[in-house]
Amino acid sequence: MWRGVLAVCLLTAGVVFADPPGRGVTTDRDVAREKARLEKLKIRRSPVVEVYERCKGAVVNISTTQIVQVRSSFAIDSMFDELFDFPVSPGETRAYKTSAVGSGFVIHSSGYIVTNAHVVARTAERKVIFADKSEYVAEIVATDPRRDLAILKIDAGKPLPKIELGSSDDLMIGETTIAIGNPMGLETTVTSGVISALDRKLEVKEEVGLDGLIQTDASINPGNSGGPLFNVVGELIGITTAIRADAQNIGFAIPVNKLIESLPSLLSVERRYRIVAGLEVDPFHRATITGVAPNTPAAAAAFKPGDVLHAIDGQEVTSGIDYHIALVGRNPGETITIDIEREGKIRQIPLTLAPMPKPDGAKLAMEKFGIVVEPLTEQLAETLQLPSAKGLIIRKVDPNGPAGRTGIEPGDIVTEIGPYAPSSLDDVGLLLENVDEGSAVPLGLLRVGKRLIYRMRTQLRAR
Repeated sequence: MWRGVLAVCLLTAGVVFADPPGRGVTTDRDVAREKARLEKLKIRRSPVVEVYERCKGAVVNISTTQIVQVRSSFAIDSMFDELFDFPVSPGETRAYKTSAVGSGFVIHSSGYIVTNAHVVARTAERKVIFADKSEYVAEIVATDPRRDLAILKIDAGKPLPKIELGSSDDLMIGETTIAIGNPMGLETTVTSGVISALDRKLEVKEEVGLDGLIQTDASINPGNSGGPLFNVVGELIGITTAIRADAQNIGFAIPVNKLIESLPSLLSVERRYRIVAGLEVDPFHRATITGVAPNTPAAAAAFKPGDVLHAIDGQEVTSGIDYHIALVGRNPGETITIDIEREGKIRQIPLTLAPMPKPDGAKLAMEKFGIVVEPLTEQLAETLQLPSAKGLIIRKVDPNGPAGRTGIEPGDIVTEIGPYAPSSLDDVGLLLENVDEGSAVPLGLLRVGKRLIYRMRTQLRAR
């Protein structure tokens, strides 16, 4: 009796008992509640939610490892603007295996990733982690420390989701910004805010600064570096790079246009693969040909400025970046088919890539810097207890040359020339072939002692 009375009371109060499993009965009230829930969910689905769900698959966490030994009593010549990354007591020697985290994003489905140069500078190992927990080893393609940009490459074995590039020409102070990254190691974190100011300048260290930066109050913390900053339609408008450590909600991002400007030189496909095409393509808008170099395959094939690229070998081309990526891995003598639009009509033009002679890296190293270098082998790296075999060992130094006058010694390891990390004499040749006399070339080096390894940076004036 009491059970029957209780059931009547509860039903009167509007409580509906779920049917036992297996009955599958849905009441009209259930349907109404679900409809109301979905309506509320639709209202709650903000642009931030939309951007996060659409873009998170192309944002990566970057885990890096660096191994270095230091001793504070090392005599430093004034030429070196950077030696130690952490304090050491006088006379003390320590070995460090440091780990750090950063962020990045896929810029092309073939595995090209953008991040900050400072995230990967002088790292021994780099691991890229996606939102689905898949992990890949990343190699540095190139870095541009002046703009704090770097390009990495992974081999995922499949096409990857990529970020859509926007523009930083029409940014508005007060418009919404969305950041996705890896702050403090917290993977795939999203924050939002507004553009607080434009064209900010930030001094990174003495005589080194970044300008034209976007200031945002979207929460950015250590680990966000290199991650994307979006607008509300999911377009990339900046690359997060720095924060004001003495303030709250003051973060900075590199405008996307600076990345777009840098990409052709960072990728440097024709020089890297020793091929000549002869096309100059607008990096900002549609993949429009802006120039055709004389006496090149492009000139022979009758391409014209104003032609718009639509496809290369059947693969769609929507931007100048797609054009440069399409040339990756191509060989001299290979013919590619380019679909172009000219005067409203689509045409197919075959383009046969010409060879670009390789410069003599050993000869250029001696001519420009006064050093004899050779590739660092795995065996030698192990003997020297180096964490990586990437780089070149200096075997001989002309005391009257740029390197000798700066204090570089035989046995030093060249880890960087300009923004690149050379590992062969071919790399050296490619990097030095267009360096003019008197040009200042940044150099990164390691000096190996009996019980320690010093990291050094300097500039050489090419002769």
